[in-house]
Amino acid sequence: MIRIIIVDDHPVVRRGLKQILQEQSDVKVVGEAENAQEAFKIIRTIDCDAVVLDISLPGASGVEILKQLKHEYQKLPVLILSVHPEEQYAVRVMKAGASGYLTKESAPEELVKAIRKIISGGKYISSSLAERLITDIDASGKPRHEKLSDREFEIMRMIARGKAIKKIAEELYLSEKTVSTYRTRLLEKMNMTTNAEIISYALKNKLIE
Repeated sequence: MIRIIIVDDHPVVRRGLKQILQEQSDVKVVGEAENAQEAFKIIRTIDCDAVVLDISLPGASGVEILKQLKHEYQKLPVLILSVHPEEQYAVRVMKAGASGYLTKESAPEELVKAIRKIISGGKYISSSLAERLITDIDASGKPRHEKLSDREFEIMRMIARGKAIKKIAEELYLSEKTVSTYRTRLLEKMNMTTNAEIISYALKNKLIE
């Protein structure tokens, strides 16, 4: 029996994923969580074979949870499920230790296929992402946003979507001063000075919808 834990902050999404997976006779969802705290509590107490993890969660992001999971459970396969297109997060999460990346628009059978692939020790990615990873490894010049930390990248995308410092601080459970510090750092790394430049860059590189 393949034992799965689902981490997603939307009850409807969790219910849908559970229904898809449990239509398979050899798959069982043994736990569900809606945030980082719940996720680690369940994963530390219930044996599982893989985790299906949403990248956008309240508080700690899916990327942060992924890194902590790989630190504690190096061999535990984690499939990242996201509303974001591959070009925005996939390379970043695969480098952080994810076993696969799937968008929420994917067909149900693709979810099952991905689970079976990562359980067997493989990686589940699209052919276009595979090419992107190879290019990234071989290329000497990388996009400027690749220099950013995960938190800086997250804040850059939020700024690009027009969110104010106060709103970003509320959503990420950070102080406004901390968010401003991250903004200053990412502007330095990106060789920019204004939010307008961030927005232009994010749109050009398809980093926001």
